[in-house]
Amino acid sequence: MQLSNFSKTGIVATLGPASESAETIRAFIEHRVCTFRLNFSHGTFDEHQAMLDRINQVRGEFLHSVAVMGDLCGPKIRTGLVAPCTVLVDEQELDITVGETVGNATGITTAYADFVTDVQPGQRILIDDGRLVLGVLAKTNRAVRCKVLVGGGLSSHKGINLPDTQLSTPAITPKDWQCVDWAIEHELDYLALSFVQHADEIRTLKEYLKEKDSAIQAVAKIEKPLAVENIEAIIHASDAILIARGDMGVEMDLAQVPLVQKKITSLCRRFGKPAIVATQVLQSMIDNPSPTRAEASDICNAVMDFADAIMLSGETAVGKYPLEAVTSLAHISRTTEVFLDASDAPRPKVDTVPEMASKESVARSVAQMLDEIKAALVVASAETGNMTRLLSKARIDVPILSLCGDELLARRLSLCYGTLSVHHPRAGTYAEWVESVEHIVLENRWASSGQKLLLLPPLELLSAKTDSALILHTIKD
Repeated sequence: MQLSNFSKTGIVATLGPASESAETIRAFIEHRVCTFRLNFSHGTFDEHQAMLDRINQVRGEFLHSVAVMGDLCGPKIRTGLVAPCTVLVDEQELDITVGETVGNATGITTAYADFVTDVQPGQRILIDDGRLVLGVLAKTNRAVRCKVLVGGGLSSHKGINLPDTQLSTPAITPKDWQCVDWAIEHELDYLALSFVQHADEIRTLKEYLKEKDSAIQAVAKIEKPLAVENIEAIIHASDAILIARGDMGVEMDLAQVPLVQKKITSLCRRFGKPAIVATQVLQSMIDNPSPTRAEASDICNAVMDFADAIMLSGETAVGKYPLEAVTSLAHISRTTEVFLDASDAPRPKVDTVPEMASKESVARSVAQMLDEIKAALVVASAETGNMTRLLSKARIDVPILSLCGDELLARRLSLCYGTLSVHHPRAGTYAEWVESVEHIVLENRWASSGQKLLLLPPLELLSAKTDSALILHTIKD
């Protein structure tokens, strides 16, 4: 990877039939994919195992680390079987029941067991990404009576959204727990939890991971209106946030979606949690080799909001142009970042806990120094990852080379904005550490002789009385 084309905003790429080859995975990593997404809504464990084997094979060829994220399905509600050519007509009434019978224009089913219990009169039911809209009139012990507000054709197994309803089912289904166990066994780096509504749902997942002695990080997918209401508590409970604009755009006023995105990315910057913007980023590139102007503007705005990463779904999983989608996203992101670096835009406000105040002051000092000197990289030793995360949320102008003695930590840090995370053995002396830094940056052409580096070395290699150190180093000829 050449830093001249390095985008500080990472790319999360969903793998699927269009991108399952080792050659495509390799090309993705070369073009700034920092995390691969395995979507547990599709495929078998054997298929996920084969994909993970290819990822492991390819990422072992690169010095910098790449993460893998499993995406849990959550309680996705769908219609049951529906007779062919079924059309729901405006103002028509129909019943929704729990079961497996074949539905028609007068009644349909769903497999969601608590449907009748959860849904209340006066609420809306959206079907097929909001294309069909029903209003709940009344209910009995076994059926929900609805009126068709916006009709149209209906086929089997279409998604049902309940924007006004608080679901009683837990965010983690029995199938999800099987996926969690599989992810633990195979040492994935992140697990994304779908349809989060409360911080306790994330805490439940994290407690389970802790009980299993797993280092997997928990990502909250924000796609329900109730999650937006509880967003600060959810951010604090999570290790990262994924702004899933698909279901969000169905269940909320579309005009609110970009505003919610800005609010969440701002809060994530403030609290130091990675934020991923997702859904329909380059939707047109599923079928076309280049993006639309609107898509380019969408990416530009996400970068200007300082999202840590942007996720591609169908574009890379099933699209006709998966690599073109990745390279387009990387190019638009990089172009926007160059503009930001040259502007006088203020850096984002950051919060931290009192025990991290001294480290945060060092991160702020790095940002200030980079305004006054020209350095190729900031190189930080990452024993816990805290300094790398602080540098990342300070949104400094140059890439962060994070050297980690722990391979799993190195992979997790790769999601942080602006970070090249490298698994690197601990050095015995400061001189050895500097020598290895120079070797890494010169060998990979991340810097050249005579250029400056800002170094944050391991403190145990310095004086015992040193609490922090920031060293301006010139690479020797």
